[in-house]
Amino acid sequence: MTFGPDHTPFESIGGEDRVRLLVDSFYDRMNDAPEYSVIRGMHPDDLDESRQKFFEFLCGWLGGPQLYMERRGHPKLRMRHASFSIGVNERDQWLACMAHAMDHLAIDGELRTFLDARFAHVADFMRNRTDKSPEG
Repeated sequence: MTFGPDHTPFESIGGEDRVRLLVDSFYDRMNDAPEYSVIRGMHPDDLDESRQKFFEFLCGWLGGPQLYMERRGHPKLRMRHASFSIGVNERDQWLACMAHAMDHLAIDGELRTFLDARFAHVADFMRNRTDKSPEG
């Protein structure tokens, strides 16, 4: 699947309504499943603002309207997450919540492969803690 200005992942997902559903499914999973308590604990009790910011970011990141940039400026992801200790466990919890959200929306095929790779890249980029391997 080739994406460009005339065909974006944003359009392939189904636009703003589907991005909103993806974000809501992501946060619902994170909020409701105890196995994601570590990343849930990094968020405020009320998730409304987090949901809105992530929605705005994803719209632009997927090639849709640049809502986050227009309303909040450059996302500066690493800087904005620097106060959180993010290692392999936190990355993996985040990716599991996103995988659940994409499953919930039945995102599959080439689009799913593309998004899995992009989300994994960004999630790994956000790591700011070196975890020791089980071997040493």
